[in-house]
Amino acid sequence: MSRKRFEEFFFTRLQYESGDWDVDQRMPSNLLNSLVEYTTLPVNTRENIVSLSSDEIFNSPFCYLSGHKLVEFTTTERENFKKYVDNGGFVFVDDCNHDIDGLFAKSFETQMEKLFGPGKLKKIPNNHPIYSSFFEFDGPPTTSQELNGWGDDIVHDYLKAIEIDGRIGVLYSNKDYGCEWDYDFRNKRFYKIDNTRFSINIVMYAMMA
Repeated sequence: MSRKRFEEFFFTRLQYESGDWDVDQRMPSNLLNSLVEYTTLPVNTRENIVSLSSDEIFNSPFCYLSGHKLVEFTTTERENFKKYVDNGGFVFVDDCNHDIDGLFAKSFETQMEKLFGPGKLKKIPNNHPIYSSFFEFDGPPTTSQELNGWGDDIVHDYLKAIEIDGRIGVLYSNKDYGCEWDYDFRNKRFYKIDNTRFSINIVMYAMMA
């Protein structure tokens, strides 16, 4: 099954039975506002929340999954996640704990190993096309969570990904971008540099790849 084309972009948050999926609640509207502000992409500005166990996920161009706690997919959730990615879907996964040894990180990476095999979730190089798909970056932008000692107190200079047929199907971050972008978009005027710019790269890569 080839990658499906969509007339407009809409943001889908994945609801899963374990853990706490409903985090960084203002982030989607902030990201969507940035897409409207910077791009000509047709955008539906309403966040879409879909259960990972539902076939509705196959109607989504872009999915987001996050949390702090255990990630342990049910049988149906595992089947849907793998089928969605294998069929050309894009999932952005963000670790709200910003902790590579934390419960979310360890349990999510275990799930990916079970679904796609050992070693499939790999660090991507800083010259990967996702860093130049709209704005130019020399690697993943650092978050304030990394700089203020939250989580594992490490600045992660990489993102990880599972690639299917040469394109990213799962983009995985321990940088806590969700919390970094979790504010009312009207407050962006207080930032010297808009910190949501990298979210544009992620979406544009997902839509064009």
